[in-house]
Amino acid sequence: MKEALSKFLSYVLRHAPQSIGLTLDAQGWAEVDALIARSAAAGQRFDRAMLAELVAANDKKRFTLSPDGTRIRAAQGHSVAVELGLAPSTPPDRLYHGTATRFLAAILAEGLKPGSRQKVHLSADRETARRVGLRHGKPAILIVEAGALHLSGQPFWQADNGVWLTDRVDPAFLQPAEPDDDPNSE
Repeated sequence: MKEALSKFLSYVLRHAPQSIGLTLDAQGWAEVDALIARSAAAGQRFDRAMLAELVAANDKKRFTLSPDGTRIRAAQGHSVAVELGLAPSTPPDRLYHGTATRFLAAILAEGLKPGSRQKVHLSADRETARRVGLRHGKPAILIVEAGALHLSGQPFWQADNGVWLTDRVDPAFLQPAEPDDDPNSE
């Protein structure tokens, strides 16, 4: 039940609020009462307690509840136009991007682009990047020289769930992680 609800909320809050007649504000927030009512009308029933439990227990911290609990939004990953209102932040020197090996040549030639999302998503650690890559096939990890990219003038933001966001990553700031560089390789 929790996984199905998480997937449903990810779809609605990141990509298709209109699918249930929900409206997000400019920062991606939806009123919790409206979300619950419109979800129920669409056949997905849950209450505030279930929603609060899902938000608190979600290992990827995909959702953020407002401090007063009346609004909710996806932490990142939107394909619909929202401005999360995150302050620019200085990233660590290195970040990581998980992908599938079949995409490596194109990424190393063209860089990282947001695709259908609004921003490129980067991980603070290799293991998270590896798990992301696994979702797309045989995983490959790219090292992103985020500190140098930031010094060149590229802005970075950190989402509520710790994911690092940027507009794109030029190939000059990317390198594949060697198997010896990956503490999870055998």
